[in-house]
Amino acid sequence: MLSEALQLLLSDPFWVAVLRIATPLIIGTLGVLMCERAGVLNLGIEGIMVAGAYTGWLAVYLGAPLWVGVLAAMATGGLFGLLHGVLTVPLALSQHVAGLGITLLATSLSYFAYRVTFPKVTTPPTIQPFQAVAPNAMDGIPVLSVFAASTPLTWLAFALVALVAWVLYRTPVGLAIRMVGENPQAAESQGINVTAVRIGTIVAGSALMGLAGSFLTLSAFNAFFFNMINGRGWICVALVVFASWRPGKALLGAILFAVFDAMQLRLQQVPGNVLPYQLWLMAPYLLSIAALILVARKASYPQALMVPYRKGER
Repeated sequence: MLSEALQLLLSDPFWVAVLRIATPLIIGTLGVLMCERAGVLNLGIEGIMVAGAYTGWLAVYLGAPLWVGVLAAMATGGLFGLLHGVLTVPLALSQHVAGLGITLLATSLSYFAYRVTFPKVTTPPTIQPFQAVAPNAMDGIPVLSVFAASTPLTWLAFALVALVAWVLYRTPVGLAIRMVGENPQAAESQGINVTAVRIGTIVAGSALMGLAGSFLTLSAFNAFFFNMINGRGWICVALVVFASWRPGKALLGAILFAVFDAMQLRLQQVPGNVLPYQLWLMAPYLLSIAALILVARKASYPQALMVPYRKGER
């Protein structure tokens, strides 16, 4: 079993699968991270990913280019983010309840819209998804061959990690986001509109969540079907804690989970395997929980996370 695992770790197809599994987690984790850096917990990610997956796929199915489908998914995520922002920032409602409500609303609306649009369809309609950038073009070249066999959205995910890190730590906008997440009263005293920054950040983060969902229908698969998000949103929420609210560590956490997941899928098929498949299915989650426990104890979270803010209060 050990030799098979080592062979897997050295094979290009394995790492292509890892990047495919990790891509929606990377993008979704960045979306959650942005919201929480501004002090707002967004548990609407699971539903927003469903809505993004559906609207992005539907736009392409109706004839739009793939990149327009991506933009449609991001716009859908942004709209649900705006709703979440209005509920949790100026109205100061419970972020837990509002987020779960957004998840239920977005998921139900997506499934209802699918049923109305395709009332008599038994097999999900398909589209032509994103293709690999340059398959087989760089065979034999470590790392590059894996990226060449991935789709443009995977490349975009890695670019977004650098972009989010740059915005958060190298720009005035990022400083404002971190200030309202750490000490909104101090941010207000410096003339920063806390409400606007928080809502704007939630909208941007939710747009990334919609993009994460669209990867599944526009790149990983070629159709929309129920339960395709399958808890990925909740994994993203946990990965933010694992990453200590840092984009670079979020990338590593998503890849680590993807390695566990890709490995268990392949180890189930190893000849002579006597373990029940349910144990292999549990493995990536158990290992992720163990890693989360080890890291989360030392994590430094935004001090104003989940703390309602009302202008003028001290």
